[in-house]
Amino acid sequence: MPRDAGSPGRPIRWRLGATIGKMSEIAAAIAAAVEVQDAATREIARNAEQATQSTLVVSSNIEDLMRRVGETGESSIEVQSSAQSLWMDSSRLQEQVSLFLGQVHAS
Repeated sequence: MPRDAGSPGRPIRWRLGATIGKMSEIAAAIAAAVEVQDAATREIARNAEQATQSTLVVSSNIEDLMRRVGETGESSIEVQSSAQSLWMDSSRLQEQVSLFLGQVHAS
């Protein structure tokens, strides 16, 4: 026996179709949100990788700077030592010149 348009089965089918349609919309919205979340996660990972690389560069630069500061300190110690040696040589030379001139005047 065929059912007519006013049969009780039709509203159930319509509601079932509407529910399935709504579920499909929700699933599409969830899929879109997952896609956005995935893109955001990839961007965060990329930024973290860049931050890591930048940190390594800064760390390397600091190590290089510390090495150069050490070299500069060593050089300044050498310059100071040379200056002291030069001052002592100058003092001895002054004494020798004074002695020589004293001998010249005495003769």
